[in-house]
This record gives sequence, C-alpha cells and structure tokens, in this order.
Amino acid sequence: MGDRETSNHSGVTDFILVGFRVRPELHTLLFLLFLLVYTMILLGNVGMMAVIMTDPQLKTPMYFFLGNLSFVDLFYSSVIAPKAIVNFWSESKTISLAGCVTQLFLFALFIVTEGFLLAVMAYDRFIAICNPLLYSVHMSTRLCTQLVAGSYFCGCISSILQTSMTFTLSFRISCSDLYVHRMVSFFLCIIIIFPTIIVIVVSYVYIVSTVLKIRSAEGRKKVFSTCSSHLGVVSVLYGAIIFMYFIPDGYPELSKVASLCYTLVTPMLNPLIYSLRNRDVKEEIYKFLCKGK
Repeated sequence: MGDRETSNHSGVTDFILVGFRVRPELHTLLFLLFLLVYTMILLGNVGMMAVIMTDPQLKTPMYFFLGNLSFVDLFYSSVIAPKAIVNFWSESKTISLAGCVTQLFLFALFIVTEGFLLAVMAYDRFIAICNPLLYSVHMSTRLCTQLVAGSYFCGCISSILQTSMTFTLSFRISCSDLYVHRMVSFFLCIIIIFPTIIVIVVSYVYIVSTVLKIRSAEGRKKVFSTCSSHLGVVSVLYGAIIFMYFIPDGYPELSKVASLCYTLVTPMLNPLIYSLRNRDVKEEIYKFLCKGK
C-alpha cells in the first residue's frame, strides 16, 4: 500500500492484489483458463439477452427475469475477471484506491441483486404453477418491473453500507478493529441471504405439493422441467456462498477458490443451464443462430 499524505485518514493510494499463491510458470495457464471462462461468460450471457430481447415469444415474466439475471451475471463477473486476467501478465499487481472502491461497490451491488432476482424468479414459478389461471393478472408488467427494480434497490443499499463500512477503516500497518465491521457484514448477510432462501424454499414447497397432485406423469415431468433450471442456478450460487462462509479463517486459498465459484463459474454456468434445460430457449437459440447464417 502506498502513502499519499499523513493527514489522510487512510493514507492509501493503492492496494497490492495477492491473488493465488502459485508458481510463476502457472500464470500462463491461469491466464488462459480465466480468459476462456470470461469469454464463455460474455458469449453466453450476451447471447441469452439477445435471444430474449429479439424474440417476441419470450416476452413473458419468466424470460424478463432471466434477461435481467444474464445482465447481472455479465456485469458482476466483468467487475472481477478483466483485472484478474491482466494481473497474470502484469509485473505491478496493484489496484488504485478509487478502483478498489468501485470494484467492491459494483460487485456487492450485482451479487446481492442476483440473490433477490433468484427469489423473485422462484415466486414467479410459484404463481405460474400454483395459480396458472391468475398468472397474467398477478405477474403484470408493472409488478415485474417493480420486483426487478426492488432487487436492484436492495443491492444498491447493501453495497453502499458494505463499501462505506469497509473504507472508513484505517489501512495502515496498525489496522482498525474489525469487530464492528464484521458484525455489520454478518447481519447484512443474514438480512440478505435468509429472506431470499426462505422465499425460494417456501415457493418450492408449494410447487412440489401442487405437482404431486397432478395425476399425469407427463404433466409432472413438464412442470418439473420448468423449475429444474432455476433450482440448478440457485444450488450453484448459494452452495458456493455457504461453503465459503463455513471455511475456517486459516484456509485463505480455499476461500479464494470458493469465491471463484460464484464470481466466474456461476455466471458461466447460468446460460448453459437455462439453454440446455429449457426447451423454449433451445428452440429460440437455434432460430436465432439460423437467422444469422
């Protein structure tokens, strides 16, 4: 960390990014791996948004939420991946104070927004399956817009709190007491993660109970197929986050690997999960690709 002036409270001009503690000869391999993953993220999520926006048959609440999920995946991975890729080649593995603040703010904004979007998508599936006759009434365009805007709002509030708490600390060698900061972060996680998980779990309890009442095996299979994609995305994201919080403090490298799962792996897998498990999306992607020929 560099000092700019002693009168500055933090006195920091930049931070050193430690990254993965691996041998230098592995940096090229990691560079190529990260570049490949980020390329797949770009192609998958941009392609998903393009298909949803251009095809009139996908102008439904479910695909409106899916389009926003792809947008969020694209941007929060873009906050982290390009800098990580550059650092594998750069001699100076630093980030400016302003860059660090911006990176933390945007990442917290989009990752929290994604959690709320997944809860909204679970609620959408609950209405579609448990109250299909009233679906178009309940899930109006206005309500869908409000739910998405609310997700971004919650992400923004959480991001402001986390960023402001982090950068009021002193980053000198004699660092600030982190107890209050850790407690605030812990309660923020509880406020964010628990309600979204509860909404998802309760929605799927009702969905499962409704599906089990369907006598036709084909009907049950069709309904479950519409939910399997969403459950797959939820499992990957929350599984990685919960795993990271259970890792002991003495294993920082393991924490980095876990954070990669929801930073890069989840945004890469989400378009694949939805395109492979959703027949409508597969058909529209095929039509979209055929138009381009």
